[in-house]
Amino acid sequence: MKSWIAAVFFGLVSLVNANAYASSLPDFTELAEKQGPEVVNISVTQSVHGGTEVMPFSGIPNDEQMQEFFKRFGIPLPPEQDVPGQNGAPAPEYKTHSLGSGFIISGDGYILTNAHVVSEADEVIVKLFDKREFKAKIIGADKRTDVALLKIEATGLPKVTVGDPAKLKVGEWVAAIGSPFGLENTMTAGIVSAKGRALPQENFVPFIQTDVAINPGNSGGPLFNLNGEVVGINSQIYSRSGGSMGLSFAIPIDVAMEVASQLKATGKITRGWLGIAIQELTKELAESFGMKNTNGALIAGVEKNGPADKGDLEAGDVITKFDGKPIITSADLPRIVGATKPGKVVVVEVLRKGVPKNLDISVGEMPSDSVDATKNSKATVKPTVNRIGLILKELTSQQKKKINGKNGLLVIEAQGAVAQAGVRRGDIVLGLNNTEVQSLEQFNKQLMSYAAGKTIALLVERGENTLYVPVKIPSVK
Repeated sequence: MKSWIAAVFFGLVSLVNANAYASSLPDFTELAEKQGPEVVNISVTQSVHGGTEVMPFSGIPNDEQMQEFFKRFGIPLPPEQDVPGQNGAPAPEYKTHSLGSGFIISGDGYILTNAHVVSEADEVIVKLFDKREFKAKIIGADKRTDVALLKIEATGLPKVTVGDPAKLKVGEWVAAIGSPFGLENTMTAGIVSAKGRALPQENFVPFIQTDVAINPGNSGGPLFNLNGEVVGINSQIYSRSGGSMGLSFAIPIDVAMEVASQLKATGKITRGWLGIAIQELTKELAESFGMKNTNGALIAGVEKNGPADKGDLEAGDVITKFDGKPIITSADLPRIVGATKPGKVVVVEVLRKGVPKNLDISVGEMPSDSVDATKNSKATVKPTVNRIGLILKELTSQQKKKINGKNGLLVIEAQGAVAQAGVRRGDIVLGLNNTEVQSLEQFNKQLMSYAAGKTIALLVERGENTLYVPVKIPSVK
Protein backbone atom coordinates (compact mmCIF):
# COMPACT_ATOMS: atom_id res chain seq x y z
CA MET A 1 0.00 0.00 0.00
CA LYS A 2 2.78 2.42 0.98
CA SER A 3 4.74 1.66 -2.22
CA TRP A 4 1.63 2.36 -4.31
CA ILE A 5 1.06 5.71 -2.55
CA ALA A 6 4.76 6.58 -3.04
CA ALA A 7 4.55 5.75 -6.74
CA VAL A 8 1.50 7.98 -7.18
CA PHE A 9 3.19 10.78 -5.23
CA PHE A 10 6.38 10.70 -7.30
CA GLY A 11 4.33 10.43 -10.48
CA LEU A 12 2.45 13.61 -9.56
CA VAL A 13 5.71 15.38 -8.70
CA SER A 14 7.20 14.39 -12.08
CA LEU A 15 4.10 15.64 -13.88
CA VAL A 16 4.24 18.97 -12.05
CA ASN A 17 7.95 19.33 -12.85
CA ALA A 18 7.34 18.48 -16.53
CA ASN A 19 4.54 21.05 -16.75
CA ALA A 20 6.73 23.66 -15.04
CA TYR A 21 9.56 22.95 -17.50
CA ALA A 22 7.20 23.16 -20.48
CA SER A 23 5.76 26.45 -19.25
CA SER A 24 9.27 27.89 -18.99
CA LEU A 25 9.97 27.25 -22.69
CA PRO A 26 9.31 30.16 -25.06
CA ASP A 27 6.18 30.29 -27.22
CA PHE A 28 7.12 30.95 -30.84
CA THR A 29 3.58 30.95 -32.25
CA GLU A 30 3.14 34.71 -32.16
CA LEU A 31 6.56 35.25 -33.74
CA ALA A 32 5.69 32.83 -36.57
CA GLU A 33 2.36 34.58 -37.23
CA LYS A 34 3.70 38.14 -37.16
CA GLN A 35 7.14 37.72 -38.71
CA GLY A 36 6.35 34.96 -41.22
CA PRO A 37 4.99 37.39 -43.86
CA GLU A 38 8.27 39.36 -43.73
CA VAL A 39 10.26 36.37 -45.03
CA VAL A 40 10.53 35.53 -48.73
CA ASN A 41 11.53 32.55 -50.85
CA ILE A 42 14.21 33.19 -53.48
CA SER A 43 14.55 31.10 -56.64
CA VAL A 44 17.66 31.56 -58.79
CA THR A 45 18.23 30.46 -62.38
CA GLN A 46 21.71 30.31 -63.86
CA SER A 47 22.86 29.34 -67.35
CA VAL A 48 25.85 27.03 -67.56
CA HIS A 49 27.73 26.72 -70.84
CA GLY A 50 29.52 23.79 -72.37
CA GLY A 51 30.01 21.41 -69.44
CA THR A 52 29.19 17.76 -69.07
CA GLU A 53 28.53 18.09 -65.38
CA VAL A 54 24.82 17.72 -66.04
CA MET A 55 24.67 15.52 -69.11
CA PRO A 56 21.42 15.18 -71.09
CA PHE A 57 20.31 11.60 -71.68
CA SER A 58 18.10 10.53 -74.54
CA GLY A 59 14.46 10.30 -73.54
CA ILE A 60 15.07 11.77 -70.08
CA PRO A 61 13.71 15.22 -69.17
CA ASN A 62 16.46 17.83 -68.91
CA ASP A 63 16.00 18.11 -65.15
CA GLU A 64 19.09 18.62 -62.98
CA GLN A 65 18.12 16.15 -60.24
CA MET A 66 17.04 13.47 -62.73
CA GLN A 67 20.25 13.85 -64.75
CA GLU A 68 22.34 13.59 -61.58
CA PHE A 69 20.42 10.43 -60.56
CA PHE A 70 21.17 8.70 -63.86
CA LYS A 71 24.76 9.87 -63.92
CA ARG A 72 25.47 8.59 -60.38
CA PHE A 73 24.12 5.17 -61.18
CA GLY A 74 26.24 4.87 -64.31
CA ILE A 75 23.47 4.38 -66.85
CA PRO A 76 25.26 4.73 -70.20
CA LEU A 77 24.30 7.00 -73.05
CA PRO A 78 22.57 5.31 -75.99
CA PRO A 79 25.05 4.66 -78.82
CA GLU A 80 23.49 7.24 -81.08
CA GLN A 81 23.63 9.96 -78.38
CA ASP A 82 26.40 12.49 -78.93
CA VAL A 83 28.34 13.48 -75.86
CA PRO A 84 28.77 17.25 -75.55
CA GLY A 85 32.36 18.21 -76.29
CA GLN A 86 33.05 14.93 -78.18
CA ASN A 87 32.59 13.80 -81.80
CA GLY A 88 32.29 17.41 -82.81
CA ALA A 89 28.98 17.78 -80.91
CA PRO A 90 28.46 21.32 -79.62
CA ALA A 91 28.55 21.76 -75.86
CA PRO A 92 25.01 22.91 -74.98
CA GLU A 93 23.76 25.54 -72.61
CA TYR A 94 21.66 24.27 -69.73
CA LYS A 95 20.08 25.93 -66.74
CA THR A 96 20.59 25.21 -63.07
CA HIS A 97 18.14 26.17 -60.35
CA SER A 98 18.73 26.87 -56.68
CA LEU A 99 16.70 28.11 -53.74
CA GLY A 100 17.35 30.42 -50.84
CA SER A 101 15.62 32.75 -48.43
CA GLY A 102 15.52 36.46 -47.72
CA PHE A 103 13.56 39.10 -45.83
CA ILE A 104 12.00 42.47 -46.52
CA ILE A 105 13.77 45.48 -44.98
CA SER A 106 11.57 48.21 -46.44
CA GLY A 107 7.95 48.39 -47.57
CA ASP A 108 8.95 49.51 -51.08
CA GLY A 109 10.56 46.20 -51.94
CA TYR A 110 14.17 46.09 -50.70
CA ILE A 111 15.20 42.60 -49.61
CA LEU A 112 18.31 41.20 -47.91
CA THR A 113 19.76 37.78 -48.63
CA ASN A 114 23.17 36.09 -48.97
CA ALA A 115 25.52 37.01 -51.80
CA HIS A 116 26.16 33.33 -52.49
CA VAL A 117 22.43 32.75 -53.03
CA VAL A 118 22.31 35.10 -56.04
CA SER A 119 25.89 34.71 -57.27
CA GLU A 120 26.13 34.52 -61.09
CA ALA A 121 22.31 34.58 -61.34
CA ASP A 122 20.62 35.12 -64.70
CA GLU A 123 17.21 35.50 -63.08
CA VAL A 124 16.06 35.92 -59.48
CA ILE A 125 12.42 35.31 -58.56
CA VAL A 126 11.11 36.40 -55.15
CA LYS A 127 8.02 34.67 -53.80
CA LEU A 128 6.14 36.41 -51.00
CA PHE A 129 4.21 34.91 -48.11
CA ASP A 130 0.95 35.61 -49.99
CA LYS A 131 2.26 33.58 -52.99
CA ARG A 132 2.83 36.60 -55.24
CA GLU A 133 5.97 36.35 -57.34
CA PHE A 134 8.24 39.14 -58.57
CA LYS A 135 11.34 39.27 -60.72
CA ALA A 136 14.04 40.85 -58.56
CA LYS A 137 16.88 43.19 -59.49
CA ILE A 138 20.21 42.64 -57.74
CA ILE A 139 21.23 46.07 -56.47
CA GLY A 140 24.59 44.72 -55.36
CA ALA A 141 26.31 41.90 -53.53
CA ASP A 142 29.36 41.81 -51.29
CA LYS A 143 31.25 38.53 -51.26
CA ARG A 144 33.37 39.40 -48.24
CA THR A 145 30.37 39.62 -45.91
CA ASP A 146 28.09 37.38 -48.01
CA VAL A 147 25.35 40.04 -48.10
CA ALA A 148 23.23 40.93 -51.14
CA LEU A 149 20.53 43.58 -51.63
CA LEU A 150 17.60 42.89 -53.96
CA LYS A 151 14.73 45.10 -55.15
CA ILE A 152 11.26 44.12 -56.33
CA GLU A 153 8.61 46.47 -57.73
CA ALA A 154 6.06 46.35 -54.93
CA THR A 155 4.78 48.66 -52.19
CA GLY A 156 3.12 48.32 -48.81
CA LEU A 157 5.09 45.19 -47.95
CA PRO A 158 5.49 43.95 -44.36
CA LYS A 159 9.05 44.71 -43.25
CA VAL A 160 11.19 43.34 -40.45
CA THR A 161 12.14 45.20 -37.29
CA VAL A 162 15.92 45.42 -36.94
CA GLY A 163 17.32 44.43 -33.54
CA ASP A 164 20.67 45.00 -31.83
CA PRO A 165 23.03 41.98 -32.02
CA ALA A 166 25.23 43.57 -29.33
CA LYS A 167 22.44 42.92 -26.82
CA LEU A 168 22.28 39.20 -27.64
CA LYS A 169 23.44 36.91 -24.86
CA VAL A 170 24.87 33.43 -25.15
CA GLY A 171 22.10 31.03 -24.17
CA GLU A 172 19.33 33.32 -25.43
CA TRP A 173 16.56 31.79 -27.53
CA VAL A 174 16.49 32.65 -31.24
CA ALA A 175 14.46 31.43 -34.22
CA ALA A 176 14.98 31.15 -37.97
CA ILE A 177 12.36 31.30 -40.71
CA GLY A 178 13.24 30.21 -44.23
CA SER A 179 12.82 27.63 -46.98
CA PRO A 180 15.01 24.60 -46.16
CA PHE A 181 14.98 22.23 -49.14
CA GLY A 182 12.33 24.51 -50.69
CA LEU A 183 9.83 24.03 -47.84
CA GLU A 184 8.61 27.61 -47.53
CA ASN A 185 8.06 29.43 -44.24
CA THR A 186 9.64 26.76 -42.08
CA MET A 187 10.51 27.85 -38.54
CA THR A 188 13.26 26.33 -36.43
CA ALA A 189 14.51 27.46 -33.02
CA GLY A 190 17.50 27.16 -30.73
CA ILE A 191 19.87 29.21 -28.65
CA VAL A 192 22.82 31.51 -29.23
CA SER A 193 25.88 29.29 -28.81
CA ALA A 194 28.59 31.95 -29.15
CA LYS A 195 29.13 35.51 -30.34
CA GLY A 196 31.87 37.20 -32.35
CA ARG A 197 32.92 33.90 -33.85
CA ALA A 198 35.73 34.19 -36.41
CA LEU A 199 35.71 31.63 -39.23
CA PRO A 200 38.59 30.77 -41.57
CA GLN A 201 38.79 33.18 -44.54
CA GLU A 202 35.82 35.16 -43.20
CA ASN A 203 37.65 38.14 -41.74
CA PHE A 204 34.96 40.80 -41.95
CA VAL A 205 32.12 39.18 -40.02
CA PRO A 206 31.90 38.50 -36.25
CA PHE A 207 29.46 35.61 -36.67
CA ILE A 208 26.64 34.71 -34.30
CA GLN A 209 26.87 30.96 -33.69
CA THR A 210 23.63 29.11 -32.89
CA ASP A 211 22.30 25.57 -32.68
CA VAL A 212 19.22 26.48 -34.71
CA ALA A 213 18.54 23.84 -37.40
CA ILE A 214 19.73 25.46 -40.64
CA ASN A 215 19.65 23.49 -43.89
CA PRO A 216 20.16 24.19 -47.62
CA GLY A 217 17.52 26.75 -48.60
CA ASN A 218 17.73 28.61 -45.26
CA SER A 219 20.64 30.69 -46.56
CA GLY A 220 19.81 34.39 -46.55
CA GLY A 221 16.88 34.02 -44.17
CA PRO A 222 16.47 35.99 -40.93
CA LEU A 223 17.47 35.06 -37.40
CA PHE A 224 14.95 36.51 -34.90
CA ASN A 225 15.15 37.15 -31.18
CA LEU A 226 12.10 36.55 -28.99
CA ASN A 227 10.98 40.15 -29.51
CA GLY A 228 10.50 39.40 -33.22
CA GLU A 229 13.50 41.53 -34.18
CA VAL A 230 16.00 40.42 -36.81
CA VAL A 231 19.44 40.04 -35.26
CA GLY A 232 21.21 38.20 -38.08
CA ILE A 233 21.19 36.62 -41.54
CA ASN A 234 21.65 32.85 -41.59
CA SER A 235 24.69 32.29 -43.78
CA GLN A 236 26.67 29.12 -43.09
CA ILE A 237 26.53 25.75 -41.39
CA TYR A 238 29.18 23.31 -40.28
CA SER A 239 28.19 19.89 -41.51
CA ARG A 240 29.72 16.57 -42.52
CA SER A 241 26.45 15.39 -44.03
CA GLY A 242 25.20 18.53 -45.81
CA GLY A 243 22.37 18.88 -43.29
CA SER A 244 22.08 20.52 -39.89
CA MET A 245 24.44 19.32 -37.17
CA GLY A 246 23.70 22.02 -34.61
CA LEU A 247 26.39 24.45 -35.79
CA SER A 248 25.07 27.40 -37.76
CA PHE A 249 26.42 30.89 -38.26
CA ALA A 250 24.58 34.15 -38.84
CA ILE A 251 25.85 37.54 -40.04
CA PRO A 252 24.99 40.19 -37.40
CA ILE A 253 22.25 42.43 -38.77
CA ASP A 254 24.17 45.64 -38.03
CA VAL A 255 26.98 44.44 -40.31
CA ALA A 256 24.44 43.49 -43.00
CA MET A 257 22.53 46.78 -42.80
CA GLU A 258 25.75 48.80 -43.16
CA VAL A 259 26.57 46.78 -46.29
CA ALA A 260 23.03 47.23 -47.59
CA SER A 261 23.24 50.98 -47.05
CA GLN A 262 26.40 51.23 -49.17
CA LEU A 263 25.02 48.92 -51.86
CA LYS A 264 21.83 50.97 -52.09
CA ALA A 265 23.78 54.22 -52.38
CA THR A 266 26.57 53.16 -54.76
CA GLY A 267 26.10 49.51 -55.73
CA LYS A 268 29.49 48.64 -54.20
CA ILE A 269 31.34 48.47 -50.89
CA THR A 270 34.23 50.71 -49.85
CA ARG A 271 36.55 49.38 -47.15
CA GLY A 272 39.71 50.48 -45.44
CA TRP A 273 42.91 48.62 -46.29
CA LEU A 274 46.43 48.41 -44.89
CA GLY A 275 48.18 45.99 -47.24
CA ILE A 276 49.50 43.53 -44.66
CA ALA A 277 49.37 39.81 -44.01
CA ILE A 278 48.63 38.91 -40.39
CA GLN A 279 48.58 35.81 -38.25
CA GLU A 280 47.40 34.77 -34.81
CA LEU A 281 49.77 35.49 -31.94
CA THR A 282 50.41 32.19 -30.16
CA LYS A 283 51.71 31.79 -26.62
CA GLU A 284 55.11 30.70 -27.95
CA LEU A 285 55.35 33.68 -30.31
CA ALA A 286 54.27 36.07 -27.58
CA GLU A 287 57.02 34.75 -25.31
CA SER A 288 59.58 35.16 -28.07
CA PHE A 289 58.55 38.81 -28.46
CA GLY A 290 58.75 39.40 -24.71
CA MET A 291 54.98 39.85 -24.37
CA LYS A 292 52.97 38.94 -21.28
CA ASN A 293 49.84 37.97 -23.23
CA THR A 294 48.67 37.00 -26.72
CA ASN A 295 46.64 40.15 -27.42
CA GLY A 296 47.28 41.68 -30.82
CA ALA A 297 47.74 40.86 -34.49
CA LEU A 298 51.19 39.77 -35.69
CA ILE A 299 52.25 41.24 -39.04
CA ALA A 300 53.64 38.42 -41.18
CA GLY A 301 54.18 40.48 -44.32
CA VAL A 302 53.86 44.02 -45.68
CA GLU A 303 52.84 44.78 -49.26
CA LYS A 304 55.35 46.99 -51.00
CA ASN A 305 54.14 50.59 -51.48
CA GLY A 306 50.90 49.80 -49.65
CA PRO A 307 49.47 51.99 -46.87
CA ALA A 308 51.27 50.00 -44.14
CA ASP A 309 54.60 50.15 -45.97
CA LYS A 310 54.28 53.90 -46.46
CA GLY A 311 53.40 54.24 -42.76
CA ASP A 312 56.54 52.32 -41.66
CA LEU A 313 54.81 49.18 -40.38
CA GLU A 314 57.13 46.18 -40.52
CA ALA A 315 56.87 42.40 -40.52
CA GLY A 316 57.23 41.25 -36.91
CA ASP A 317 55.30 44.22 -35.50
CA VAL A 318 52.38 43.31 -33.25
CA ILE A 319 49.41 45.66 -33.66
CA THR A 320 47.79 46.13 -30.24
CA LYS A 321 45.52 49.11 -31.01
CA PHE A 322 44.08 50.57 -34.19
CA ASP A 323 42.50 54.03 -34.11
CA GLY A 324 42.08 53.71 -30.35
CA LYS A 325 40.37 50.30 -30.57
CA PRO A 326 42.11 47.39 -28.83
CA ILE A 327 43.08 44.38 -30.94
CA ILE A 328 42.51 41.27 -28.84
CA THR A 329 42.84 38.65 -31.58
CA SER A 330 44.11 38.85 -35.14
CA ALA A 331 40.51 38.46 -36.37
CA ASP A 332 39.62 41.83 -34.82
CA LEU A 333 41.96 43.80 -37.08
CA PRO A 334 40.43 43.18 -40.56
CA ARG A 335 36.95 44.10 -39.29
CA ILE A 336 38.13 47.33 -37.66
CA VAL A 337 40.33 48.35 -40.59
CA GLY A 338 37.61 47.46 -43.08
CA ALA A 339 35.12 49.70 -41.27
CA THR A 340 37.54 52.66 -41.42
CA LYS A 341 36.96 55.27 -44.13
CA PRO A 342 39.72 55.21 -46.75
CA GLY A 343 41.94 58.28 -46.54
CA LYS A 344 41.59 58.65 -42.78
CA VAL A 345 44.86 59.00 -40.86
CA VAL A 346 44.79 56.79 -37.76
CA VAL A 347 47.16 56.06 -34.91
CA VAL A 348 48.34 52.45 -34.89
CA GLU A 349 49.92 51.19 -31.69
CA VAL A 350 52.46 48.41 -32.16
CA LEU A 351 55.02 46.44 -30.22
CA ARG A 352 58.30 46.30 -32.12
CA LYS A 353 60.83 43.98 -30.54
CA GLY A 354 59.02 44.43 -27.24
CA VAL A 355 59.06 48.24 -27.41
CA PRO A 356 55.72 50.16 -27.75
CA LYS A 357 55.54 52.47 -30.75
CA ASN A 358 52.84 54.73 -32.25
CA LEU A 359 52.61 55.22 -36.02
CA ASP A 360 50.36 57.46 -38.09
CA ILE A 361 48.93 55.47 -41.01
CA SER A 362 46.82 56.80 -43.88
CA VAL A 363 44.27 54.04 -44.54
CA GLY A 364 43.95 52.95 -48.18
CA GLU A 365 40.95 51.62 -50.07
CA MET A 366 40.56 47.89 -50.46
CA PRO A 367 40.04 46.56 -53.99
CA SER A 368 36.37 45.67 -54.22
CA ASP A 369 34.99 42.16 -54.63
CA SER A 370 31.44 43.48 -54.85
CA VAL A 371 29.19 42.25 -57.62
CA ASP A 372 27.84 45.22 -59.54
CA ALA A 373 24.41 43.93 -60.40
CA THR A 374 23.63 46.86 -62.66
CA LYS A 375 26.03 45.22 -65.11
CA ASN A 376 25.01 41.63 -64.30
CA SER A 377 27.05 40.27 -67.17
CA LYS A 378 29.33 37.27 -67.57
CA ALA A 379 32.88 37.35 -68.85
CA THR A 380 33.10 37.34 -72.62
CA VAL A 381 36.65 35.98 -72.73
CA LYS A 382 36.54 32.40 -73.96
CA PRO A 383 38.32 30.09 -71.48
CA THR A 384 41.00 27.71 -72.72
CA VAL A 385 40.28 23.97 -72.62
CA ASN A 386 43.43 21.91 -72.16
CA ARG A 387 44.34 18.61 -73.80
CA ILE A 388 42.24 16.41 -71.53
CA GLY A 389 39.17 18.68 -71.42
CA LEU A 390 39.84 20.75 -68.31
CA ILE A 391 39.44 24.49 -67.85
CA LEU A 392 41.71 25.34 -64.93
CA LYS A 393 42.54 28.40 -62.89
CA GLU A 394 45.43 29.01 -60.52
CA LEU A 395 44.44 29.32 -56.88
CA THR A 396 44.30 32.65 -55.11
CA SER A 397 46.34 33.14 -51.94
CA GLN A 398 43.16 32.75 -49.89
CA GLN A 399 42.29 29.47 -51.62
CA LYS A 400 45.83 28.20 -51.04
CA LYS A 401 45.42 28.87 -47.33
CA LYS A 402 42.39 26.57 -47.29
CA ILE A 403 44.57 23.69 -48.51
CA ASN A 404 47.43 24.46 -46.14
CA GLY A 405 49.44 26.56 -48.57
CA LYS A 406 49.76 23.87 -51.24
CA ASN A 407 49.86 24.69 -54.95
CA GLY A 408 46.89 23.54 -56.98
CA LEU A 409 44.64 24.30 -59.92
CA LEU A 410 40.92 24.91 -59.52
CA VAL A 411 38.68 23.04 -61.97
CA ILE A 412 36.35 25.60 -63.57
CA GLU A 413 34.94 23.09 -66.02
CA ALA A 414 35.46 19.44 -66.97
CA GLN A 415 34.57 18.13 -70.43
CA GLY A 416 34.67 14.86 -72.30
CA ALA A 417 36.88 12.01 -71.06
CA VAL A 418 38.09 13.77 -67.92
CA ALA A 419 34.50 14.48 -66.85
CA GLN A 420 33.52 10.87 -67.50
CA ALA A 421 36.50 9.78 -65.39
CA GLY A 422 34.97 11.65 -62.47
CA VAL A 423 36.70 15.04 -62.29
CA ARG A 424 34.19 17.72 -61.35
CA ARG A 425 33.87 21.46 -61.29
CA GLY A 426 35.23 22.73 -57.96
CA ASP A 427 37.87 19.99 -57.62
CA ILE A 428 41.45 21.07 -57.02
CA VAL A 429 44.17 19.31 -59.05
CA LEU A 430 47.23 18.84 -56.82
CA GLY A 431 49.42 16.57 -58.92
CA LEU A 432 49.98 14.65 -62.14
CA ASN A 433 51.67 11.22 -62.01
CA ASN A 434 53.26 11.97 -58.61
CA THR A 435 54.54 15.35 -59.78
CA GLU A 436 53.18 18.21 -57.70
CA VAL A 437 51.45 21.05 -59.51
CA GLN A 438 53.57 24.20 -59.62
CA SER A 439 51.66 26.36 -62.09
CA LEU A 440 49.08 26.16 -64.86
CA GLU A 441 51.80 26.52 -67.49
CA GLN A 442 53.89 23.71 -65.97
CA PHE A 443 50.84 21.42 -65.71
CA ASN A 444 49.75 21.88 -69.33
CA LYS A 445 53.35 21.51 -70.55
CA GLN A 446 53.63 18.19 -68.70
CA LEU A 447 50.35 17.04 -70.22
CA MET A 448 51.74 17.62 -73.72
CA SER A 449 54.66 15.26 -73.00
CA TYR A 450 52.40 12.19 -72.91
CA ALA A 451 51.40 10.21 -76.00
CA ALA A 452 47.77 9.79 -77.02
CA GLY A 453 46.22 6.76 -75.35
CA LYS A 454 48.51 7.02 -72.32
CA THR A 455 46.70 6.81 -68.97
CA ILE A 456 47.71 9.43 -66.45
CA ALA A 457 46.79 9.80 -62.77
CA LEU A 458 45.48 13.13 -61.49
CA LEU A 459 45.68 13.75 -57.74
CA VAL A 460 42.51 15.65 -56.87
CA GLU A 461 41.35 17.27 -53.65
CA ARG A 462 37.58 17.29 -53.12
CA GLY A 463 36.34 18.74 -49.86
CA GLU A 464 38.33 17.05 -47.09
CA ASN A 465 39.39 14.10 -49.24
CA THR A 466 42.09 13.48 -51.85
CA LEU A 467 41.90 10.84 -54.55
CA TYR A 468 43.68 9.74 -57.70
CA VAL A 469 41.61 9.84 -60.90
CA PRO A 470 42.92 7.88 -63.93
CA VAL A 471 42.42 9.70 -67.24
CA LYS A 472 43.34 8.49 -70.74
CA ILE A 473 44.98 11.09 -73.01
CA PRO A 474 42.59 11.49 -75.96
CA SER A 475 43.69 11.31 -79.58
CA VAL A 476 43.92 14.59 -81.46
CA LYS A 477 41.24 14.83 -84.12
